[in-house]
Amino acid sequence: MSAPLVFIDGDQGTTGLQIHERLRGRTDLQLLTLPEGERKDPARRAEAINSCDIAILCLPDGPAREAAASIVNPAVRVIDASSAHRTDAEWVYGFPEMSTEQSARIASARRVTNPGCYPTGAIALLRPLVQAGLIPADHPIAIHAVSGYSGGGRARVDQHEGAAAVQAPAFQVYGLKLAHKHTPEIEKHALLTERPFFLPAYGAFRQGIVLTIPLLLRQLPGGATADQLQACLHDHYAGARHVEVVATEDVQATEHLDPQALNGTNQLRLSVFANPQHGQVLLSAVFDNLGKGASGAAVQNLDLMLG
Repeated sequence: MSAPLVFIDGDQGTTGLQIHERLRGRTDLQLLTLPEGERKDPARRAEAINSCDIAILCLPDGPAREAAASIVNPAVRVIDASSAHRTDAEWVYGFPEMSTEQSARIASARRVTNPGCYPTGAIALLRPLVQAGLIPADHPIAIHAVSGYSGGGRARVDQHEGAAAVQAPAFQVYGLKLAHKHTPEIEKHALLTERPFFLPAYGAFRQGIVLTIPLLLRQLPGGATADQLQACLHDHYAGARHVEVVATEDVQATEHLDPQALNGTNQLRLSVFANPQHGQVLLSAVFDNLGKGASGAAVQNLDLMLG
């Protein structure tokens, strides 16, 4: 029996290149990519996608929808790394640790939508706490995140690393119209009933994310404590290979969060910081936006689908 054929459509973008690198040298699958002269040929792309076992779409939203629509072979399975299908009920959300049954759903799915980088951290922090009733589904949630500039794709990378790199700002907050495309994804999969406030930023480093969510304990139901929040996250991710919840004593010894701390890995590190005197809590997630936030997650989902 031949090894499964995996087609990476859009393998020259930041996510596609990293997926290709992570799969290089594996003998349990075959990689199919198109020569440069054929990458924009619709007929050749349709032929490739319909001849593979699993296609990984590393494309902008519009081309990703077109690629998915071009599939006529019912045996082809898809992982879409774009945001085109992340709130589509017909696609399985590709965050294996989201719930106890999610890995099995991904493993048997025909269509998997890879989570966004920022939503990975926000959903990982919020969903278990909302499910447990420690945070109300309609609670006013504010999320701030800083990503490496690779989160902006090839254009942003060129801005920092190309000939015009000197013009790139060291730090920039964006999404100021409060309409970032990741917000509906966070709202849906974190089980929120009110749209969260989401403010992203880019720093002058290539990759990595720090995402934070502030909470006031007096606004939470039932006298919730920081210890309860930490215990809930710890219990939810117990045994999860790629998600770690930092122990309270280690959190207390932490003086800063480095967005690049987990670069090159598929790990997601969650922490609950607290100031009991002021009744304030800060939830945080640290991970690689090109790892657990993109290519690492895609390869993790691919492995589940390959069994």
